[in-house]
Amino acid sequence: MSVRAKQRIENPLPTIGSFNPAAIFMFVAKVTGSVVATQKVESMVGHKLLVVEPYRLEPKARKSLESTGRTFVAVDTVGAGEGEFVLITQGSSARLTPETKNLPVDAVIIGIVDTVRVGQQSVFDRTGKA
Repeated sequence: MSVRAKQRIENPLPTIGSFNPAAIFMFVAKVTGSVVATQKVESMVGHKLLVVEPYRLEPKARKSLESTGRTFVAVDTVGAGEGEFVLITQGSSARLTPETKNLPVDAVIIGIVDTVRVGQQSVFDRTGKA
């Protein structure tokens, strides 16, 4: 067995820190910018593309969200804006919404986050109360 094959068996999903995008279906991200592409496949015309940065629960105190340090582009289906926290889905799940079912996308914004609670602790509140 090759070393590469053995690594896939021992650790089948790639990780970046404790963030593993292949192991989750939805996650919270912050919109940090936008992408304009004047030349693109016809099916993507009219779809807003946003730059998003995934966030995770801060591992030690578990009282706040922190950036994973990654960014990627997602199709916006809900009218999100820069600075907002959004709910993202990736992979084949990104093509399960009516707006994206026939699009060549791997990431889609499916919601704007109002609050995030872990146990009894509020770790994010859109109104700034967290």
